[in-house]
Amino acid sequence: MKRDRHGFRVIIFSVVVLLLACLVTSRVAILAAPQAQSPAEENKQNENKPKDDVRKNTPGLALKPGHSLKMDVDLALVNVTVTDPYNRLVTGLEMENFRVFEDNSEQEVVTFSAEDVPISIGVIFDFSGSMANKVGKAREAAVQFFKTANPQDEFFLVSFNERAELTSAFTNSVEDLQSSLMLTSAKGRTALLDAIYLGLSQMRGAHNGKRALLILSDGGDNHSRYNESDIKRLVKEADTQLYAVGIFDALGYRNRTPEELNGPSLLSEITEMTGGRVFSVEKLEELPDIASKIGMELRNQYVLGYRPNNKAHDARWRKIKIKLRAPRGLPPLNVFAKTGYYAPSH
Repeated sequence: MKRDRHGFRVIIFSVVVLLLACLVTSRVAILAAPQAQSPAEENKQNENKPKDDVRKNTPGLALKPGHSLKMDVDLALVNVTVTDPYNRLVTGLEMENFRVFEDNSEQEVVTFSAEDVPISIGVIFDFSGSMANKVGKAREAAVQFFKTANPQDEFFLVSFNERAELTSAFTNSVEDLQSSLMLTSAKGRTALLDAIYLGLSQMRGAHNGKRALLILSDGGDNHSRYNESDIKRLVKEADTQLYAVGIFDALGYRNRTPEELNGPSLLSEITEMTGGRVFSVEKLEELPDIASKIGMELRNQYVLGYRPNNKAHDARWRKIKIKLRAPRGLPPLNVFAKTGYYAPSH
């Protein structure tokens, strides 16, 4: 009887141990398995996660399976200014009013804009001795030009006489630039080409896509290390418009040097190839109004975009010609645009 009772206890103990082992195994399996959550629980859990430092405010681009993301680097952009016979700006034209030719082959215009966008501008100011009696009005012209600025514009100042110097690096403060202009007096010889070189070099650090240089000078160069060929090549390569206020003496002025006599043609050549131009001044009182006009012109340009038919990356010069299909009733219009660009090399 005792043996039976003892055997029964052993059986009961074994069953209890087996049940406990099953319960423990089941609990471990439940903890290891992924638990399904309701959407509300999932959102709540995500809210409690620590935030990372990746910006989430940039809109994403949805890509279809089998497609890749490709940057459009083949779009050529051309700034175009249109004026009437009285040199007044013509606004309100549409894409269909323009035709673009590259190396005499018509291109399809795929983008068009006439909006005022932020500009990076370098002012190249002549403080040479030949400007001694003109520098006061030239300062007024620069100040008037700055008044056309937008808050997002940035400026730098290069001053030059017998050497070119970066007087003020890029800044949004027009007041700082005006103060810098007042601290320099006119003296010495003229290194105009060196100043243009320095301005174009400084423009490589610009933050805005649209870029321009404004030159205030009498146009004579007699002390530059760089020559005209160097600067013309650099101007062609730089995606920067050049404007100039040519403060020229009257032709009969007896003390004009050969360099000063050549000034108007030099400034005309280097500005026109970029789509800019020279505004010649003989009466100093005209300076502020002309500077203001240039500022307005920069902000009322058309921007045409096209993908060149010639896809070769051969680093060759491509000629550009813009023609107008002017609306009926308008007089003959003048078009100003860059004359070409160098194709990419790779």
